[in-house]
Amino acid sequence: MKYLVLNLFFLFSLHSYAQQAELWLTKADQSVLFQKQTESLAFGPEVGTSPSIYVDDTKRFQSMDGFGYTLTGGSATLINGLKSAEKAALLKELFATDANNIGVSYLRISVGASDLSDHVFTYNDLSADQTDPKLSQFSLAEEQKDLIPVLKQILAINPQIKILGSPWTPPSWMKTNNDSKGGSLKPEFYEAYARYLVKYVQEMKKQGIQIDALTVQNEPLNPDNNPSLLMPQDEQADFIKKSLGPAFKTAKLSTKIIIYDHNADRPDYPISILNDPDARKYIDGSAFHLYGGGIDALRDVHEAHPDKNLYFTEQWLGAPANFGGDLQWHIKNLLIGAPRNWSKTVLEWNVAADPNQGPHTDGGCTACLGAVTIGETVTRNPAYYIIAHASKFVRPGSVRIASNVTMSLPNVAFKTPDGKTALIVLNESDKPMTFNIRTKNRQITPTLSGKTVATFIW
Repeated sequence: MKYLVLNLFFLFSLHSYAQQAELWLTKADQSVLFQKQTESLAFGPEVGTSPSIYVDDTKRFQSMDGFGYTLTGGSATLINGLKSAEKAALLKELFATDANNIGVSYLRISVGASDLSDHVFTYNDLSADQTDPKLSQFSLAEEQKDLIPVLKQILAINPQIKILGSPWTPPSWMKTNNDSKGGSLKPEFYEAYARYLVKYVQEMKKQGIQIDALTVQNEPLNPDNNPSLLMPQDEQADFIKKSLGPAFKTAKLSTKIIIYDHNADRPDYPISILNDPDARKYIDGSAFHLYGGGIDALRDVHEAHPDKNLYFTEQWLGAPANFGGDLQWHIKNLLIGAPRNWSKTVLEWNVAADPNQGPHTDGGCTACLGAVTIGETVTRNPAYYIIAHASKFVRPGSVRIASNVTMSLPNVAFKTPDGKTALIVLNESDKPMTFNIRTKNRQITPTLSGKTVATFIW
């Protein structure tokens, strides 16, 4: 019996050391673009004195909902305008997980127009001086043109993809300035707007599109975009606790309510709302962008309200692309930084734009570079590769696990639903770095060239 136990231990040890790690790389100089490597990375015993990343799957943090983009109205228009075969091929590449497809697993869409739609609209637009508090003229007709058909094709590829809705503006007749840009939501229309958002979720469901979560307002402290709405935290708290939360409850919606959806420089905004017990009972969590502040501000919100979730929902890349700089900043701050600070999602901004960074509204973003550019051909841009390094491997339900940061090697690790480990590492130095990846008393010792991002899977 003693020898049997020893032999089993020996065989287990051989199996552990024989395990291979798969490696995918993208280099800042674009010489390698999200390519699987052929080199052998077999785990062996811990040896050597190289800097080490220790991965510990016994220490677990938040589960992940997914990685992806905002499917803006303009993105949907461009994709839907492709020839049938080209559209099918692009959507498969983006949303399937087999072969070299990148497996986008989470999408944000706008409730009505965003600034990257080709025109401003809501689902209840009226002539001047008209109101419709009963929402008798509510219609998704604008979304039937492009967004809904594209979403249905995406759902056919990945029926489990999660969809987040974000409004840029209520109908103008509900606002203090009667305009799509700026202004505030009139208190007398809180109830009507809450029903509007309920109706949106219900009507999308009739189309076979489940809205998993809804942010209350995109960038509530930015009234200068078109469309936009100013909604300070006290107003957002009042709207949730008096109107939106009760309306969702009455309608028995499972759709989550997420607050803030703006920059990390104002963690006080979501914290103050979550401090209100009448509002917080309806709230799943808070969403962030990173046009201001640092990504570690998300941790402040987690520590103040650890029972509430965090989401990273938007970051743009500007045209023309600075491929190397964009790749490194976004990998370090978003793909690595957001999950290390408790975020359940990492979403870049628009899926697609044309060669002139259109379409957009009058006053909307004129330099937002899509993950792909759709012109005579389809061009893949930095955001495509940034998201691919996580979305393909860190599937929904993956759990962030412990890993230390050593030298110039920011990293983040996950345990996936199929029991694998995924480790994303950035060598942000100019020089090649040789280091150990150690786990369960075994290691591999790769060398990463400078300015390179790697995803290891074992």
